[in-house]
Amino acid sequence: MNELQTLEQEVLEQGREWTRRRLEERLQEEAREIDPVCPLSAQRLKKTRWRPLTLKTVVGEVKILVQHGYDSKSKSWICPARRVWGLEEYQRVSPELEARCCYTATEVGSYERAAKMAKCWGTEISDDLVHGHVQQCGLRAGDLELPAKKPISLEAEFSMVVMMDGWLVRERGPDWGVSPGQGKTERIKWHEVKSAVIFRLEQQVETSGGRGMLLEKFVVACPPLTDPVDFGKAVQAEAMRRGLGRAKKVYVVIDGALILWEVTEDRFRDAIKTLDFHHASEHLWAVGHALYGEGTPEAKNWLEPLLHQLRHGEELQVVRCLEELLGLHKVTPAVRETIRKETAYFQKHRDHIHYQKRAEEGAPIGSGAVESLCNQLQKRFKVSGQFWRRPGLTHLLRVCVLFRNNDDKYLWN
Repeated sequence: MNELQTLEQEVLEQGREWTRRRLEERLQEEAREIDPVCPLSAQRLKKTRWRPLTLKTVVGEVKILVQHGYDSKSKSWICPARRVWGLEEYQRVSPELEARCCYTATEVGSYERAAKMAKCWGTEISDDLVHGHVQQCGLRAGDLELPAKKPISLEAEFSMVVMMDGWLVRERGPDWGVSPGQGKTERIKWHEVKSAVIFRLEQQVETSGGRGMLLEKFVVACPPLTDPVDFGKAVQAEAMRRGLGRAKKVYVVIDGALILWEVTEDRFRDAIKTLDFHHASEHLWAVGHALYGEGTPEAKNWLEPLLHQLRHGEELQVVRCLEELLGLHKVTPAVRETIRKETAYFQKHRDHIHYQKRAEEGAPIGSGAVESLCNQLQKRFKVSGQFWRRPGLTHLLRVCVLFRNNDDKYLWN
């Protein structure tokens, strides 16, 4: 091993041990100053005695003595120090270590990798410990009441953007334990996780290389089979926390999924609604492929002028072009049905395809931000070999959202 590396590791270990001892001393000092009073009844505890408490922390185990006493009102033994430090009754892990375990678990592909990562930053923990604390924190997260961000005095005008989409995750089906060779079984079930990204229009910037990015964004992700109404409530609630009620304009950008449009009408009725440009172009491609064959130069030549019109303020001409195709007679029934279906699609979204106008306002015409979120979450929840049970998926998803929104502090407050 490199001599410098060895020296650095030795010094780091010495600093770690100094920190552990200092933490142990500070905790013991605080424990001596805590009055043996029940935090709930405010009555002085009886039969008090000092007992050892061992805590696993980021810098190693600390061992201290804390007082326990009997509360005659609740008829139970109480440790006031635990209440002061925010520890559960049998908790043996410090809040800081718990927070780091949970964060690491949201960033790497498995609980085993999270334990290995923790070892890299100096803490020996097991994957079972990481898993257990993620489940506990995810359960607590379901009951959190998150406060709204206080508006800044003399706040500048802003507009808000809401994007919604979904992605699929594998869950264990009802026949998960059955051997794959035993006939027709349902070992795996795919379910959709509905997600959303919320940001202020003014938070859009470009890097020096011209790549778009958001300075600040907030996310929503609901576990499979969440009712669309509840998903809509969750997105609206998060948007309200971030200033929806003060926004000058609200833009909603989504694809053609019927459920998302119903959620938008239910929760963001007065918003400026935009059909994702990429999805709109896919529907035009469907017509071109039906008329001239998939992947043919003729289909491309027919489509490119229409895409240019769609993008540059001539969307009504595109709809009229599709409507005129309905009069074609020398086409097969299958082609005619494709033209009819796609024409109806664009007629339905006639008010949602004003791409040039949205671009002139600085608003996005595509739902790339939420698609990026979906891809990021899938890297954690769709690793090869992962087949989730609903509680485990739900708890980790909640913790992921808290960390992405910088709301994790409320779990340990």
